[in-house]
Amino acid sequence: MKSILKYFPEKIKNVLREEIEKNNNIEEIRIRVQKPIILKFNSEEIIIKYYVSIEEILTILQLICENSIYSYQNQIAEGFVTVSGGHRVGISGSCVIENQKVINIKHINSLNIRIARQILGCSNNILNYILNLNLNSVYNTLIISPPGAGKTTILRDIVRQISNGIEKVDFNGINVGLVDERGEIASLYKGVPQNDIGIRTDVMENVTKQTGIKMLIRSMAPKVIIADEIGSYSDIEAINYAICSGCKGIFTAHGSSFYDIYANPVLKNLIDNHVFEILIFLEPNQKGVIKDIYVFNKNILQYKSIKEINFINKS
Repeated sequence: MKSILKYFPEKIKNVLREEIEKNNNIEEIRIRVQKPIILKFNSEEIIIKYYVSIEEILTILQLICENSIYSYQNQIAEGFVTVSGGHRVGISGSCVIENQKVINIKHINSLNIRIARQILGCSNNILNYILNLNLNSVYNTLIISPPGAGKTTILRDIVRQISNGIEKVDFNGINVGLVDERGEIASLYKGVPQNDIGIRTDVMENVTKQTGIKMLIRSMAPKVIIADEIGSYSDIEAINYAICSGCKGIFTAHGSSFYDIYANPVLKNLIDNHVFEILIFLEPNQKGVIKDIYVFNKNILQYKSIKEINFINKS
C-alpha cells in the first residue's frame, strides 16, 4: 500500500495507514470535500471521521499528477487518472465543455481511488468453457454480471492465461488484442502495463472499442480480441468486424439474466445473430462465481444451459 499512501498529505496518510494495517484487502478509498473518508473492503465499508478540505483534495491531485496537472489534462478530461501500480483515481467536479466534448474538470470535489489487485488463476473455472482445445483457440464468449461481481478481474486473468499459454492442458499461448477503453485491465502507466497481461498481448488504451479493434486487427494480427463492457451500437459493428476478420472475441456486459441481456437492443442484436458461442453469467453477490452457462446449439439455433465441466483444475 506504500504506492498509494504516497499520494496523501501526512495527516490523511496517518489515518489511512492505521485502518489499512488492520485489513489490507482494501478496494476503494473515497475522498469527498467536507465529508468523511470512506474505505471499502469487499462488501464492508469503514467511515473515517476525518473531514477533507478542498485544499487537501487539490494536494492529492497534485501528487497524483506528479505536480504537473496540465500534463495529465487529457486523462482528467476522461474522468480518471491511472497511477503507478495500475491504481485508478476517479475524479468528479465541474466539467468544462468545448465543441460538445469534455476538455477539463475544474472545481474538483471528490476522488475515488480504486486499488488494482490481480487474482492469478481466478479465471480457471471460466476457462473450462472458453477454451477450444481442439483448435488451440477460444470460443466467442460473452461474460455477464451486474457491476461489482468481478468480471473485469476475471477478464484480466483470461487475457494473461491465453496469452501465456496453459501448459496443464496443452494450450499454446496465442496473440491477444486488448482494447482497454478505460485503462482498467492492463492499467498502462507511461506505456507500461502495471498488470500481468501475458507475453503475447498488445494493448490499445483510452480508445473506443470500434477504433481500437480495427487498429489492432490491421496492425497486430491478433487471434482473439478482448474488451470490457460492450453495450453501444458501435460495439456491434466493431465485434462483427473482428469476427468477419477471422478473430475470436471475449467480451463482458452488464446484466443479471438472459432476459436482461435480451432486453438490451444492442446485445439482442448479437444474440439473435448467434455471434456468441458461449454466454457465462456470474453470481451477483459472489465475486467470480459462475451462476449459469449457455452454449449455442447450431442444430436447434438456440442457447441451452449446460452443466459444469472441469479440466483446468484437474490434477
